Amino acid sequence: MGAPVSGWSSHSYDPDVMTSAGSAAPEQSSLAEPGPEALPGAPEAPAARPLTAPRGGPPQLVDTAASLAAVEQRLQAATGPVAVDAERASGHRYGGRAYLVQLHRAGVGTLLVDPVPFADLTSLSEALADAEWVIHAASQDLPCLREAGMAPRRLFDTELAGRLLGYERVGLATMVERLLGWSLAKEHSAQDWSARPLPGSWLTYAALDVELLLELRDVLAAELDATGKLEWAEQEFGWLVTAPPAPPRVDPWRRVSGIHRVRGRGGLAEVRALWEARDSLARRRDVAPHRVLPDPAIIAAVAAHPVTRTQLLALPVFGGPRMRRAIDTWWEALTAARALSDDELPQSSPHGDGPPAVAARWAERDPVAATRLTAVRGVLTTVAAEHGLPVENLLEPALSRRLAWAPPAGAGSVDVVAGWLAEGDAREWQVGLTAPGLAAALAGG
Repeated sequence: MGAPVSGWSSHSYDPDVMTSAGSAAPEQSSLAEPGPEALPGAPEAPAARPLTAPRGGPPQLVDTAASLAAVEQRLQAATGPVAVDAERASGHRYGGRAYLVQLHRAGVGTLLVDPVPFADLTSLSEALADAEWVIHAASQDLPCLREAGMAPRRLFDTELAGRLLGYERVGLATMVERLLGWSLAKEHSAQDWSARPLPGSWLTYAALDVELLLELRDVLAAELDATGKLEWAEQEFGWLVTAPPAPPRVDPWRRVSGIHRVRGRGGLAEVRALWEARDSLARRRDVAPHRVLPDPAIIAAVAAHPVTRTQLLALPVFGGPRMRRAIDTWWEALTAARALSDDELPQSSPHGDGPPAVAARWAERDPVAATRLTAVRGVLTTVAAEHGLPVENLLEPALSRRLAWAPPAGAGSVDVVAGWLAEGDAREWQVGLTAPGLAAALAGG
């Protein structure tokens, strides 16, 4: 339990009081007004000052019904945007749930909310219903926030804003250092945030992730406006708020690292069986799958093709104390895979009717489509470079591949391409920039 946060202020920092060691900093301009060195392509900024602790000391951890109700009242009474972040334990636990939610709002300061004691945080989300939520890399945090009952009605994504502005490095620490002149430590980014109690150093680290997010938002919003990209960003942010959850992956077992070394459909069936057994066990234990059975062990078992439990136990990893207790699970998975009929074996590659995931294979399946893909990629690369954008932010790569693989009838028409892109969830600004060039590229078929 940290110190109370009632004395914290937000959104405009006084550099004379916020320093890494608590001493006065030299006179300087406001952090919300970066100099020319903050703009892309400009000279390097002066050395950043390390920010190791928030003002007022560690904020209070909100982990009781009474404390949650109190902070909800304060947040609802406050005004302006709210910085939001979440910490997960993805490398340690099975799912991607939030184990800590960080908030920072003017007039309230920083709050750290522990979701574990609560059924959900719907009431907290309702207290912030009027606020614009400022999140860095919202696509990463929104799923776990929604799982906890929190969802924004308005959003500003500082990472996505950086991408639209053409920044090559858009990590939070990098952008805060470049645009605001403060360096943030990242030593706790891979911690097991499901651990309880949470150490004080971890809470300080978590608080710093939202400490400067509102200032960063203001700098980026001003630059988006100055470059004519603010409307683009607003369309992107609006889409993030309303976009449905991503559908489950098809054949997720095919993502096992090293699977390209497996030969034959029988070998793929064994990979699939071990992956499914691992996933089931990891889900029951609430442990990250790679901690139950690492990918290299799956590939090694398939390559070695053991014909007895003893041979399986002799392989690296499988002979370890914890693995020996689960040896029946792995052996039964391999045995079941080997008993499958030819019709039950997985295909060598997930062809289906869609485009190949690897561009090099397009020519093997459809040379004409491969030519269209080259033309489509050429158009997108050119347009992205003209506007200082990453190609993947100009148009979703999966959408451009589908267009090249099976263009609609009349794809030489700008209106036809524009309508097809819009149906595929491309935003208005993306359609306007890409439809003319894509139609021209597809005009020949």
